[in-house]
Amino acid sequence: MIQKTIYIVRHGQTELNRHGIVQGRGMDTDLNDEGRKQARQFFEAYKTVPFDKIYISALKRTLQSVQHFIELGIPYQKLSGLDELAWGIHEGQPSTTQNKAAFLQIMRDWLDGRLDSKFEGGESPNEVEAREREALDVIMSHPEEKTVLICMHGRAMRLLLCILTGNPLTAMDTFPHQNLVLYKVIYDGEKFEIVDFNNAEHLKQS
Repeated sequence: MIQKTIYIVRHGQTELNRHGIVQGRGMDTDLNDEGRKQARQFFEAYKTVPFDKIYISALKRTLQSVQHFIELGIPYQKLSGLDELAWGIHEGQPSTTQNKAAFLQIMRDWLDGRLDSKFEGGESPNEVEAREREALDVIMSHPEEKTVLICMHGRAMRLLLCILTGNPLTAMDTFPHQNLVLYKVIYDGEKFEIVDFNNAEHLKQS
């Protein structure tokens, strides 16, 4: 029987995060100084966890967020299925009254169950779910990896947590997050259970 402990974190802060600008799948940004500090804080708090494997998205901000663990020699694998949802034409654009209204409308669509809604050039929650399930199949196909670390992205993480907990994707906003926050999930062979919810204690260390 496969049993796993899965640590899921969002990547550290980038400059676009700091300025409240949407990144999405198409923006391959670096961590800023604050993001690198968060990565160090998370590493200091969890470096003794015996991770068997690290899974990251194809975007470098996730690699940079777990670089300290990789330097310990822990093997890692990139899975593009863990990439952030693509926001299409809105990626990298400064916040305006118009695009704020567009975001509010699409969030309303999603919460109302219209999960195929997406921006021009972007992805819908249903499309992200499909690729996340493929990534999850890869992760779960290794019973020898008992403890894994996944570093991914905010909106994609919310959708993955819906998948793991058996909630509809319309429940995505019940999973709050900030940069380098932790969700710890245990798989007992039958179901996934969140045992540590939106934990940011490590970010309070100096």
